[in-house]
Amino acid sequence: MSALEDLLRTVAKLRDPDGGCPWDIEQTHQSITDCLIDECCELLQTIDRLDMDHMEEELGDVLLQVIFHAQIAKENGYFDFESVCSVLNEKLIRRHPHVFGDLEGLETSDAVLDRWELIKSKEKKRGPKELGVFKDLPRQLPALMFAEDVHKQIKKKGLDGTSFYSLSGVSDIMERTDSDPEKVGKLLFEMVAWCKDHDVELESSLRRYTQRIIDDIESKEGSP
Repeated sequence: MSALEDLLRTVAKLRDPDGGCPWDIEQTHQSITDCLIDECCELLQTIDRLDMDHMEEELGDVLLQVIFHAQIAKENGYFDFESVCSVLNEKLIRRHPHVFGDLEGLETSDAVLDRWELIKSKEKKRGPKELGVFKDLPRQLPALMFAEDVHKQIKKKGLDGTSFYSLSGVSDIMERTDSDPEKVGKLLFEMVAWCKDHDVELESSLRRYTQRIIDDIESKEGSP
């Protein structure tokens, strides 16, 4: 057997009501969400450090979370790890016609991303139907990533966000950093420290303001 097959059998055994692990048997999709967050964060730490030896282990811990969720779904008759891999493989092939098909002319990353989004827009949607102007972003995203994604959609869709933010003042400050990542990081940290010293909840403040931008733009665009 391959190492992957061994791992699948191990997780199935851990979940087996007859002789498995009591803790593993008790878990549900909801009860192990914190485990997924923790393991992803630990993996990101190894990536930031380029700690390849530790990264190998942490990648395994993240993979375990995927397999664990797939095992729970299999037990309840929804899907299994094999189908997860199959859906992913089909998606990768479908969204890369310049590699697996006869499409030509995609010679830059920007061209590839544009084609990816076009193909994605034509695919059958899974999950809740999106009713608003904005893509349905997970509210579990950290506030900074949430804001980044909203700004990305505003630019991509040509929406007007000028009533909520102007980049002119920020540009003056950022130009003095010469776009140096360390200087930008220092500036962001100083903003975080200032908010903390003045009892401003930075995460919730940014999340609320970003949501306010979404609500305002969608009301102007006449979204449901």
